[in-house]
Amino acid sequence: MKVVRKKSYPELFEQVLSGEKTFDMRIADITIEPGDILEQVEVTHDGVPTGRTVRHTVGTVLRTKEIDFWPPEEIDRYGYQVISLRSQPSHRHRSNSNS
Repeated sequence: MKVVRKKSYPELFEQVLSGEKTFDMRIADITIEPGDILEQVEVTHDGVPTGRTVRHTVGTVLRTKEIDFWPPEEIDRYGYQVISLRSQPSHRHRSNSNS
């Protein structure tokens, strides 16, 4: 396990801090693995640290260069979306194993 420090602009930092943003998307110029600690350092748009930091344990890491589900022409046309998933206990469904 290691700590990886990355900068975060105020509006994104605030969304992470509030729990509204439950993912992080970065250029893959770092090596980060599940179980590592991502420390986000809030910086102004001029790159000056504000003094606030937040740490999270890394869960799943999806590297887009390793994804080969879709044809390259569709990726070029549409790009990727990163979708955050939140638990909704009242909306969980069980499959009927009798069918």
